[in-house]
Amino acid sequence: MGHIAEAVITETPDRIDRLVSEHRPGYGLARPFYHDPEIYQRDMERVFRRHWHCIAHESVIANVNDFEVFRIDTEQVIVTRAADGTVHAMLNVCRHRGAEVCTKPKGNARAFVCPYHAWTYGNDGNLKAARLMPKDFRREDHGLKKLHVRVVEGLIFISFAEDPLDFLEVENLLHATCGQYGWASAKVAHRESYPVDANWKLAVENYVECYHCGPAHPEYSQTHALEQPLHMIEALNEAMEARTCALGIEVGSGNHWQTSREGREAIHAFRYALYDGVESGSEDGKAVAPLMGRFSAFDGGVTSIHLGGTTFLVCYPDHGMIYRFIPKTAESCEMELIWLVDGKAEEGRDYDLSKLTWLWKVTTEEDKTIIEHTARGVRSHYFVPGPIAPMEQNELRYIDWYLDEIGRA
Repeated sequence: MGHIAEAVITETPDRIDRLVSEHRPGYGLARPFYHDPEIYQRDMERVFRRHWHCIAHESVIANVNDFEVFRIDTEQVIVTRAADGTVHAMLNVCRHRGAEVCTKPKGNARAFVCPYHAWTYGNDGNLKAARLMPKDFRREDHGLKKLHVRVVEGLIFISFAEDPLDFLEVENLLHATCGQYGWASAKVAHRESYPVDANWKLAVENYVECYHCGPAHPEYSQTHALEQPLHMIEALNEAMEARTCALGIEVGSGNHWQTSREGREAIHAFRYALYDGVESGSEDGKAVAPLMGRFSAFDGGVTSIHLGGTTFLVCYPDHGMIYRFIPKTAESCEMELIWLVDGKAEEGRDYDLSKLTWLWKVTTEEDKTIIEHTARGVRSHYFVPGPIAPMEQNELRYIDWYLDEIGRA
């Protein structure tokens, strides 16, 4: 009887798999996806440890031996620039007893010394010294756990996967988009983190749709035509593309939004117009910084990029935005915003930081409020997801993508 019972249990569908299979197409996610600790752990295993993530712009480690520590869920990642200029990413976990080897959030160091037993690692992750170990101990076998790293157009990407997803389509599209805006030679003007009392998916779902922009973001909606349905802004988009071409610039777009089934990373880049007379994303629609990259004038447009499920990029001709979504627990996350400007621009001379950051600070504070309203609502045992609206097509696509990812081991 014991063997029979065991066989029955083995064949019973996993509880999470059952929830995935019961999802109603065209509708939002059910309540457990936003608070269940077991689903959160599967998210970490099958989304965050499978896909690539933009973790920073490389200007944050501009000098040789610079480093910074980044946190995702329970993981700590040390990102460094070694003596030869190469960028490395490694886990902040000593290979002896697991202590944190880097105890400062950022700085400049050629080596990290574990405070527990003084094992010493170079900033490339290699173990340099281990006190009083036996003669047959091999230092080369005990370096810090290294992560895969790609640097494209100044953006540092990491992957926790042993065999990471193919990144070629991402690289090509980033060259065609961020490359035209000069992101490789940009610098970080400002960074700000927003703690959110909500599951990370509620934050991402909010970001990818603009159905809420009219009601929730009056400031954004005064300048960005994306708050209108696509058929209502086609003429604006056509005029934007004509201006871009007249500048001799071809900003790429492309839809490679795909699950990891084929072993490739997902990316989707698209363009949309600002309203007539608007130059950039700012309080009054006027420029807030010097033009970047190949732009010699404003084209009245924006390039938006969705990448790998957790990274979102916004390109204006005079500045750029990196949006990172960082899980903390099943019911909390963090949104980090990174503002980019031309690498030669100087604060106070070329841009006013308060004007540069105004729009996306206001918009993100509003997002934080509405996401937390939603998080409190979906905790209700009586919450039943409703149908996705036509203007939420990117959210619908994201939900389908997410369910496919966590539905596969």
